[in-house]
Amino acid sequence: MIFKPKKLIIACDGESASGKSTAAKLISKKYKLLLVNSGLLYRYASKQIIKNKPKNQILFLKKKFQKISYKSIAKQNLHSEIISNHVGLLAKNIKVRELVNKFQRKIIKSNRRICVEGRDIASKILIKNPKYDLAFYFKCNLNVASYRRWLDLKKTVSLKEVKRSLYKRTEMDKKRKNSPLIKVKDAILIRTDKLSKKKVVSKMSNCIDKLS
Repeated sequence: MIFKPKKLIIACDGESASGKSTAAKLISKKYKLLLVNSGLLYRYASKQIIKNKPKNQILFLKKKFQKISYKSIAKQNLHSEIISNHVGLLAKNIKVRELVNKFQRKIIKSNRRICVEGRDIASKILIKNPKYDLAFYFKCNLNVASYRRWLDLKKTVSLKEVKRSLYKRTEMDKKRKNSPLIKVKDAILIRTDKLSKKKVVSKMSNCIDKLS
């Protein structure tokens, strides 16, 4: 029998292509949690800017986020290499981050059983009011991560280009001034290059079940 507390808030942070999205999806399904992928919100913003080239990006994005639901964003295909190369720069913009954070917090505050994944979830989004019950930090060897992402992209770009793009994005995330990618002290490290999907879910489940 799966442990299902009335309140369960999980933060999943990690580097690009570290497997955090897959793990968050699997654990959300197992424990029946609402899954929010913050990376998709930034990718949606990137897609809209690339497509529409607005003069005032912030005002434009503000209107876009007011008119759309997370469910609609999650249904879109947002994992092209063009978006991947654009989104890192966009995520550095503090005003864009404020817009996305506001959108996320609105969802989080209306759901007591939720899994939020991204790059600043435990350190920023779920640091308080509400605070996460458990935080996980995902890490994967660059060669392994690049190969997996290359397969996800159906080999439409070179493996070398994917590796360069992932390295650049992770460095940008770690070094940005606003909400950099960090592992909070109490986050549980998940090495997806050393664990199978089944073992990742098992390790996360053991941590969740200990909350009971």
